[in-house]
Amino acid sequence: MIQLLFTVIMVEMGLTLSFVFKTPLRKLVIMGLDRAKRGRGPVVVKTVAGTIVIVLCSSLYNMARIRSRWIAEDGSGVGPNPTDQILFAGHMIESTLMGAILFLALMIDRLHHYMRELRLRRKSMEAANRHTQIRGDSGEWKNGSPDELKCLEEETKALRLKLNQLESELDTKKKDLRDAEANAMSLSKQSEGFLLEYDRLHEENRNLRTQLQSLDSKFTHSGSKKNI
Repeated sequence: MIQLLFTVIMVEMGLTLSFVFKTPLRKLVIMGLDRAKRGRGPVVVKTVAGTIVIVLCSSLYNMARIRSRWIAEDGSGVGPNPTDQILFAGHMIESTLMGAILFLALMIDRLHHYMRELRLRRKSMEAANRHTQIRGDSGEWKNGSPDELKCLEEETKALRLKLNQLESELDTKKKDLRDAEANAMSLSKQSEGFLLEYDRLHEENRNLRTQLQSLDSKFTHSGSKKNI
């Protein structure tokens, strides 16, 4: 499962990078997301997100239960169980990766929304500029109504202001996205450290079980000799 979560994170990071840089791939990604948000796409995405949230809550609950058991064992003077340490490390890795997946999915959705709004505003601005240019070339401004001219100028200013706001918000989202990618990379490195610790604890647990089985066999052998 951990390998699958890493794969999903890498795919989401690729999608977010396609939004940051202006390449032909960004247009394809936007078109793909537009199609994915039609029909049954949103239902499927919400179902997958709900499943991930449920699994994340289950992992957090298991971590809290293991943590409470450790506190009880510390009070009784018994150290943490190696098996519980392995389980805790596994749940922590899965929770970290699932949280990163949900965060990156939210960032992708918001970036796609702002990109689409920005594209629509630009089309509106281009249409307004073309309309202004056509009316100016035909000489209708001189004979046109001043109120109509004033209304059109105010509409153009409002559209330009909205466009500037959207560009500013897009720049802010891109900055947040870069910070999120940096956090995701640090979480990925931290998860790799957890995996190494997980392997070490697993090996230590296996060695302890082997030693315990050896001791049990020795006690059994010595007990059989005494009976003879």
